[in-house]
Amino acid sequence: MSDYMIATSSTSDLPRTWLEAHNIPFIPYSYTVGDKSFEDDCREESRDAVYAGMRNGDRLKTSMINEFTYYGFFKKLMDTGKDVIFLDMSRQMSVSFANAGKAAEKIREEYPGQRLYVMDTLCISGGLGLLVEHMVERMEAGADYDSVIAWGEENKLKIAHRFTVDDLHYLKAGGRVSNVAALVGSILNIKPVLYVPDRGTLDVAKKVRGRSAALKAILDGILHDLSELPDTKGMRVHILHADCKDDAEIIREGVLKAYPDVGKITVTGLGVVIGAHCGPGLLTVFYLCNGRRPE
Repeated sequence: MSDYMIATSSTSDLPRTWLEAHNIPFIPYSYTVGDKSFEDDCREESRDAVYAGMRNGDRLKTSMINEFTYYGFFKKLMDTGKDVIFLDMSRQMSVSFANAGKAAEKIREEYPGQRLYVMDTLCISGGLGLLVEHMVERMEAGADYDSVIAWGEENKLKIAHRFTVDDLHYLKAGGRVSNVAALVGSILNIKPVLYVPDRGTLDVAKKVRGRSAALKAILDGILHDLSELPDTKGMRVHILHADCKDDAEIIREGVLKAYPDVGKITVTGLGVVIGAHCGPGLLTVFYLCNGRRPE
C-alpha cells in the first residue's frame, strides 16, 4: 500500500465512478442555478441535467474555492498520515489555485513530518484528468512520491487540449469576446477553435465558419499531433462533451479511422465548471503529444 495519495478537484472532469474506483479524493467546486447552490459532484447524471437546463435557459454561476475550504480538505487528507500530491486546474484559469497555495503553507507548518505538493498543472478539464490518470497509474504500479511528481512535471506540457464552442454568447458573458464579436460571430456562424498553450490559459487558435469546419479543424489538429509520435499503439484519448455526443463520436471515429491501433478513446460528459462558462455544445479533446500547438 502506498505511503502517499493523489488528490484532485472536480475540475479534473473525471467520472465519479473512476475517482471512487481508484480512491482519489476530490474537492468540489460549486455553482448556482438561479438561487440554488450545488456542488460539482462529478456524476454523469448531474452533468446531463445541467446541460439540459442550460439549453432551456438556465444560467449558471461558478464560485472559486476559498482558502478555508482548501485548508479543511488538506487537513483531512494529512490526518491519514500519508503524504499528498494535489492537482488542480492551471493557476491562470482560477484564483482558487492561489487559495490552495495559502492553505498548503499553513498545513505544512502544522504537519512538518509530512509532505504536501500542490502542482501548477497548466492543464484544465480533461487535460487535468488525463494527468491525474497517468500519475495515479504510476502510483498504483509502485512508483515513489518523488518519481510520480517528476513524471507529472516533465509531461504536463505534453497534454494537448483542443476545444470548440457552439455559442459565442457564453464566451461573451465570461469576457472572452466582446458584445460586437459575439453578435457578428453568431450572424456569420463563426465557431472558434480553442486550445491551451504552455502558459495554461484558454486561447483562440482559429475561427472557422460552421460547426462542421470546427470539428474538422479539431480532428486535423489531433491527426497532425499523432503523426509526429513514434508510436500511437495503446495511447489514450479523452473526448468530453457538453450535450453534443454525436459530435464527440464524429471525432472518435475520425481518429480510429486514421489510427486504428490507438488504445482507449473515452467519450464522457464534460464537467459543470468549464461548461458553465462555454455552454452546451462545448467539445473538448485531450491526449499526450510531443508538445502543445494551436493547429
